Amino acid sequence: MPDQSTTEAHEPEVSSPEEGFARLTRRRLLGTAGATGLVLGAAGTAAGYAAAPAEATPLSSIGAGHVPFHVKHQPGITQGLQARGHLVAFDLAAGAGRKEAAALLRRWSETARRLMAGEAAPNDDTDIARDAGPSSLTITFGFGNSFFARTGLEKQRPVALDPLPDFSSDHLDKARSNGDLWVQIGADDALVAFHALRAIQKDAGSAAKVRWQMNGFNRTPGATAHPMTARNLMGQMDGTRNPKPTESDFDQRIFVPAKSTKDPAWMANGSYAVVRRIRMLLDDWEKLSLTAQEQVIGRRKSNGAPLTGGGETTAMDLEKTDANGDLVVPLNAHARITRPDQNGGAAMLRRPFSYHDGIDPDGTPDAGLLFVCWQADPLRGFVTVQRKLDRGDALSKYIRHESSGLFAVPGGATEGEYVGQALLEG
Repeated sequence: MPDQSTTEAHEPEVSSPEEGFARLTRRRLLGTAGATGLVLGAAGTAAGYAAAPAEATPLSSIGAGHVPFHVKHQPGITQGLQARGHLVAFDLAAGAGRKEAAALLRRWSETARRLMAGEAAPNDDTDIARDAGPSSLTITFGFGNSFFARTGLEKQRPVALDPLPDFSSDHLDKARSNGDLWVQIGADDALVAFHALRAIQKDAGSAAKVRWQMNGFNRTPGATAHPMTARNLMGQMDGTRNPKPTESDFDQRIFVPAKSTKDPAWMANGSYAVVRRIRMLLDDWEKLSLTAQEQVIGRRKSNGAPLTGGGETTAMDLEKTDANGDLVVPLNAHARITRPDQNGGAAMLRRPFSYHDGIDPDGTPDAGLLFVCWQADPLRGFVTVQRKLDRGDALSKYIRHESSGLFAVPGGATEGEYVGQALLEG
């Protein structure tokens, strides 16, 4: 759970309410449209979706937020944190191969394009999100290690997809790990996110079946007086040192270059996602005093500032000592261990969700972090940092890694193409 994490790295591409409303004429209440007699009648539109009257009130800024589908890098990587998320892995059905996978990615891409624009799903829309805008919906697709053998594309499998090594904090459930295909869904509205999840599942048809699915959440945009770094379920500000797109080496560290010497050509402008379900042992954590919690992390719980002083973004003084000569930031503090300058410059863009899946019979909450991190090279990114954490992170005794996945996420689809087309038709 490295400290370079869940910061709202930069704001998503959000159109103004008026601009969003112009795109969303089919996402209005049927009753409102019925009162004015304005009903869609053109062929090819979703049955029951109604055009809004010209005098209708525009959607709020949250509902009108729009992230484009046809972009250089797939959506859902550099956008800010989203209030609701679903992570789902699929395995190809018995007998399904490259042809069926290509048809599936074509369907999924068209569904993603339409839903992200605030339109109805192309097939049998469920009406779940009828009266909502796109709400910054993002849908992201990736391929697991096993996908390539299933489709006869072993020669196109990136070396970076080699299985992750074992770590001491791993208690992995294989049934909830890996998968042929991976889909990440995020939105600022829970119904919009579920609507997308349902559409993606239905599109899979007989070509693929769900292997595992996880649900997560973050703070809703606008819930604080001003934008700020998110907090995790331990109450810590989590993401202060996340790489930012404004940094000169951001693309180099997060995305595969267009002309890579070690990645296949179809991965140009793509990234590698590590997905981990990390259970937080909250009962044990909450028994610690505030001072002890801050010593584990190396930052103030109130404002995320380093224990050595200043504000959240103040550089941590790793050599500072107290009156007794002890280091102010302990050697095993989580924030010290995960610093890029303590890991040969290794960095990853974290964009996770918190989760809560109920309470165990003994009263223990099944809650924690759906950890998602992005990097151009998982061996240099996630693996380097996790190995360091494995050797003595003070936080390790309060968390448990319960599932894991590694996925190759190709670059975004251009107009008229679907995600992964260069792989499946190349």
